[in-house]
Amino acid sequence: MKFRAVLLFSVLCLLSSANEAPARKPGDYPLTADSLPQEGVPKGQLLGPFEWRSSIIRGTVRRYWVYVPAQYTADKPAGLLVFHDGQRALNPKGPLRVDQVMENLIHKKDIPVTIGLFITPGNLSERYPDDLAMSNPNNRAQEYDVLSDTYARMLIEEFIPELKKTYNITDDVEKRAIGGTSSGAICAWTVAWERPDAFRKVFSAIGSYTSIGYRPARGNQPMVPGGDFYPTLIRRNPPKPIRIFLQDGSNDENSMWGNWFLANQQMLSALEFANSSADRRKLEGPRYDFTHVWGDGAHNDTHGGALLPDALRWLFRDVAKD
Repeated sequence: MKFRAVLLFSVLCLLSSANEAPARKPGDYPLTADSLPQEGVPKGQLLGPFEWRSSIIRGTVRRYWVYVPAQYTADKPAGLLVFHDGQRALNPKGPLRVDQVMENLIHKKDIPVTIGLFITPGNLSERYPDDLAMSNPNNRAQEYDVLSDTYARMLIEEFIPELKKTYNITDDVEKRAIGGTSSGAICAWTVAWERPDAFRKVFSAIGSYTSIGYRPARGNQPMVPGGDFYPTLIRRNPPKPIRIFLQDGSNDENSMWGNWFLANQQMLSALEFANSSADRRKLEGPRYDFTHVWGDGAHNDTHGGALLPDALRWLFRDVAKD
C-alpha cells in the first residue's frame, strides 16, 4: 500500500513537471552553437559596407560587405559564398548570422576556406539611403523576382571580377554557393538556373517561387511570367547540374502572389519529376541534387537560420576542406 502511494505521488510529480514545461510554439527554432561566437575560433574580417553602381542594372546603387576568414591566404584560391539581402544576412542579432556560421564551419573544416559576399538589392537613387536599416531597397522585386539573366550577369560579369582584383577567388564552381531567403532565395536559384557554369549550389529558405514577378500582357508587350513558372520550366527542360537545399514552413504567406509553402512543394515535386523523367528516358547528363526541410514556421528567417549550418555542410559535402 505504501509502495502504491509513493508510485502515485511520483507519477503526479512527473505529470506536474511536464505540464509546467513550456510547450514548443510553431515557428520556434533556436539557433545552435554553430551560429554563435565560439571560444578558440579565429575571427575573420567583415569589411564594409561599400557602395556599388552597376552598368548592367542602370540607375541603381547597392551596398555590399565582404567577409574574409582568418584562414584565407592570397596564395590559394578561396571559395565564394554569395548571400542576398546582405543587411539582414549579417545582422548579429538576427536569425541568419551568416558570417558567424561561416567562421565556425571553416574552423571545423566543415566547409572550404570561403570568402563571403553579402549584397543588398539595388536602390533607385544616387546614394544608398542611410535610413533603410533592415528594410528592402526599392528595386528589390525588379531584380530578385524576375525570370531573366540580368542579375546573374551583373554578379558574374561585374561584381566577381571586381572582387577578384583584391582576393584570390576560385573559378572552381564546386567551391561556390549562392543563397538567400524569400525573394533572395528565388534570385539565388535564378542565378544557378541561368549560369550553372558559375553557381550550382543554392541555399533557398522560404523561397518566393510565386507570382511576384508576373506582369500581364499590355498592348504590344507580352505577358511576363513570375517565379511560379519555375516548376513548369524544371519539368519541361533537361535537368541542370544544380544542388539546392529547400526550406519552408506550413505557416508561410498565402496572398494574392501565391501560397509560399505550396510553391516550394511544387519546386520539390518538379525536381523529383525532372530526375525520374530523365532516368526513364535514359538521358545522359546531370541530375538535380536536392534535399528539403519543411517546418511550421511563418514567412521569416528563423527556421532557415537554424538550418543554415547543416545546409552549408550538405551543399559542400563533397568538396575538399583544406
